[in-house]
Amino acid sequence: MSRAGEVALVVLALLAAIAFAKLAAPFLIPLTAGILIAYALKPLVSVLERVHIHRAVGAALVLAALTSLLVGGIIWVRDDAAQALAELPNAARRLRIAAHETAALPTNPIGHVREAAVELNRAAAEAVGNAPGAGTRTPAPVAGPSEVQTWGSAQSSKLFGAFADLALAALLALFVLASGDTFRRKVVHMAGPTLSARRITVEILDEIDTQVQRYLLVMLVTNALIALTIWGLLALIGIQRAALWGGIAGVLHFIPYVGTAMTTAAIGVVAFLQFGALGPAALVAAAVFAVSSAIGMGLVSWLQGRASHMNPVAVFVALLFFGWLWGGWGLLLGAPLIAIVRTVAERVPAMQPFGELLGR
Repeated sequence: MSRAGEVALVVLALLAAIAFAKLAAPFLIPLTAGILIAYALKPLVSVLERVHIHRAVGAALVLAALTSLLVGGIIWVRDDAAQALAELPNAARRLRIAAHETAALPTNPIGHVREAAVELNRAAAEAVGNAPGAGTRTPAPVAGPSEVQTWGSAQSSKLFGAFADLALAALLALFVLASGDTFRRKVVHMAGPTLSARRITVEILDEIDTQVQRYLLVMLVTNALIALTIWGLLALIGIQRAALWGGIAGVLHFIPYVGTAMTTAAIGVVAFLQFGALGPAALVAAAVFAVSSAIGMGLVSWLQGRASHMNPVAVFVALLFFGWLWGGWGLLLGAPLIAIVRTVAERVPAMQPFGELLGR
């Protein structure tokens, strides 16, 4: 086969793999998340095994402790979250009034655009000989769910789906952790009969262990630092329920880049509702964005660069790709996946140029 034919075959195989990953997302997302969770929790299970606790029991204990920690955190902020939800109607009313007052200003650009649209509609009606108000009546709109209600319903369904995927991932992680090195030995055996192929496979698996554990450790430490810092900042400013918003900021930052934007927008709206003015709200949002950027983009990028030796541009492009492929789950899983791809590419001769592209 010619060189051009080989390239065309590789491109077609790559496109087929992307299409399969897109269509099989409901299956691949919990599978990938479960394997990554198992990699992250493997050191803890190994510690319990060294003190003569069976791997299956240790895996169940570790996952139970992690679940208890998450549930405890939810219970801790439950009252504040319930109060925030109870204030949503009043908050929406205040936002609507503020938007109406802003739109009523004579120098408001939105008002100018609206007036231009009215004039264009009038000109179009006169051009076809059907002036507005000349005996024609516009039928009354049919009542139905608003766009906000439809959006809220869709997001609630996605949230329940995310919890279901997380539960499946935790169950898979339990099975992987309980099986010990069985899966690892099978992969090494499948690598081939030669000692060199098996050695390379062992090196790849060890490096994957290290990369995933380093990535998740860095994310855990920096997200906890973001949560504590924003909590202290908001408490110092006087924002109500500062602990709740700090915890939300720490959780959202698991989603790279998008989490920072969502945190900044949400806390900016909260500050506007509390202070009733755009100036203080903008200052609070700017302070939150500065903290999130300094820790989340500056510190995390530096730590991840030292831990995984990844090219930041390649990581950003990979996150865009996985975000398009799997949505929010893709943004969350994209960084460790691209680190795994780089690890494999550096040790497979045919993929070494790709590994060089991903490396620093």
